[in-house]
Amino acid sequence: MANAERGGGRGSAVDTGTVDPRIGTARVVLWLLAAVLAIRQIAAVLRLPPGERLTDLETWTRAGGAFHVKGSLYGTGTEHFTGTPFAGLVLRPLSHAAEQALGVGWTFATLLLVVVLGLVVARALPGPVPRRSSLLAAPVAISLLMVSLPVRNAFHLGQTGIIPVLLVLLGLFVVRGERVSGVLIGIAAALQPTVLLFVPLLWLTGRRRAGAATLTTFAAATALAWAALPHDSWTYWVHHLAGAGLGGRADSLANQSLHGALLRAGLHGPLEIVLFTALAAAVITLGLRRAVRYARDGQLLLAVALTGCVAVAVSPTAWQHQLLWVLLAAVGRAGRRAADRKVWPATVILILVLPGDVILPNIAAVQPLRDNLLLIVALAAACAVPFLPRADENFRTPVPTTYVRPVPARWAHVPLLPFWRRVVTRPNLLLELLVIRVGYSGYSHIRAEATGSRETAQAHGRTIVGIERALHINIEHWANSGVQHVKWLEHFFNFYYESFHFVVPMAILAVLYVRRPADYRWARASLGFATLLGLIGFWFFPLAPPRLMPGLGFIDTVHGPQDLARPVYGAMTEVTNQYAAMPSLHFGWSLWCGIVIVLCAPKLWMKLLGLLHPLFTVCAIIATANHWVLDAIGGATVVAAGFGLVYALAGPRRVQLPELPHPRAETWPGTVLPADSAGSAPATPK
Repeated sequence: MANAERGGGRGSAVDTGTVDPRIGTARVVLWLLAAVLAIRQIAAVLRLPPGERLTDLETWTRAGGAFHVKGSLYGTGTEHFTGTPFAGLVLRPLSHAAEQALGVGWTFATLLLVVVLGLVVARALPGPVPRRSSLLAAPVAISLLMVSLPVRNAFHLGQTGIIPVLLVLLGLFVVRGERVSGVLIGIAAALQPTVLLFVPLLWLTGRRRAGAATLTTFAAATALAWAALPHDSWTYWVHHLAGAGLGGRADSLANQSLHGALLRAGLHGPLEIVLFTALAAAVITLGLRRAVRYARDGQLLLAVALTGCVAVAVSPTAWQHQLLWVLLAAVGRAGRRAADRKVWPATVILILVLPGDVILPNIAAVQPLRDNLLLIVALAAACAVPFLPRADENFRTPVPTTYVRPVPARWAHVPLLPFWRRVVTRPNLLLELLVIRVGYSGYSHIRAEATGSRETAQAHGRTIVGIERALHINIEHWANSGVQHVKWLEHFFNFYYESFHFVVPMAILAVLYVRRPADYRWARASLGFATLLGLIGFWFFPLAPPRLMPGLGFIDTVHGPQDLARPVYGAMTEVTNQYAAMPSLHFGWSLWCGIVIVLCAPKLWMKLLGLLHPLFTVCAIIATANHWVLDAIGGATVVAAGFGLVYALAGPRRVQLPELPHPRAETWPGTVLPADSAGSAPATPK
């Protein structure tokens, strides 16, 4: 294969000359970030007590482990060895090392492998690569590898899943000579048999010597293992059909292969085997054809990633530490617009970094998707995502995003972030939904963790009561007892409290996304800032709501009376943090809704209707004894701060458009222009 097909690298950078000082600073910061992540990963492993760290490695090497006992590596217990016989032959000498020294040495060796892998990936990026990107690629690649689920899993278990990936990349992008390249890939295949799928890739792209060397090396390594471990080789290759069925249950969520997905779907026996074989054949055919096409196009790293994704999908068992191939698929360029170019890599990175229940909600309708997210991404990369060829005019320069200037602010130093450029077009919907879901998952997690102690929360509650009495705004008990005498009003507030907290903000964001994209970005940012400030309040000021304050006579009209004699409050404790009362984001989000509707709605009746939502919400949270009056004031404060931060950082909401070729504003390509607070047309272009 020609050198041009070996990826990008230093020779493919398109910019030359001196390095921008800002790029140098960014490079230093990114390398420091990579170092911090590496140190954190090592500390997370080494601080665990023996028996909880490097669990697979300790199972193999400890006294009585797979490498010590006489007989088969593949015993009948649940902790037996799952690698190939050749891997067992290579790793068996480790059983003679001191246990503590082996753990430390293995951890640092794994770190070194990850660093080398990141450097090789950065060198192999498909060209042309801008000089700025080439300088930042290595620390970014290492950081992403460090936080990815496969690498974290390999660090924790002491597994070898990184080694086959690194051997393949070294063979294709670093070493000279096809025979040496084939030897490295052959050793990788001897450790992970699905790597043999790289042989057709090598053969069909003109590297037949490398393909032949791969097969020869694999055969020699496997024959050596047969000679040294005949019983284990028979067990692995014949009895278990190349390792199928070894290790954990094949239908567990950890097995992200087609075989595992079919088993989880309830298919078993001959039907499952026939369907798996047919699907595997289709994936191999389509995936390898695409990989060959991109390799011939000069995107060899993408071709390697696609082949690895095929291997993940068709392997009988593809455990989490074997899924690094999927992360490599992020190098593919999909989408001709600059706004769409980020969608694929962001999706891959988020799914390879975060657990499935963070990406998708824990509801039955999406459970099959959530349980097979990694497999779905692998299949999408191998068979579906339309990556751009290098000959495409948008491969190097995507269609740029249209930026506009904000209306001049009242203060000279606003906006504080001049690089926060205003966009009037819609963001990519898939990426937007993904970011919103991940952001909300993070919010829920932090909110649940910021619990504080029961005594502290109740002490803060007594402080709130004292302040409200001094200010003569302590109306909570009057409202709570009053609604209990008017049942229809109690039922209305209970229903309103439970039903509209999420529905109304999401509906407003959806309407803004469709009708007013520029206002959507402004509103989304202000809501995000307000929520972040609310989380800070939950963390530093845990507060018991009225319904959880003993001796004050409040009744939780929504969930029923609580047992205040116990430090936990039944099932509700497991649903959410009971002490996240200050500030009240229940009211804060409703106030945000009202403000956005007033500013953006074109009709007066719409504006008035929008104001009813925060009014009903504040009545509901107080009457149901879920919040204090000061909680509502706190919610209003963080919302005001959220809007204020957006104004300070990005400038006013309205924007100045460039001169248009036609007088009608609707001719602006792909946008619906924002209106001012009275529903009028945007500012006159300069």
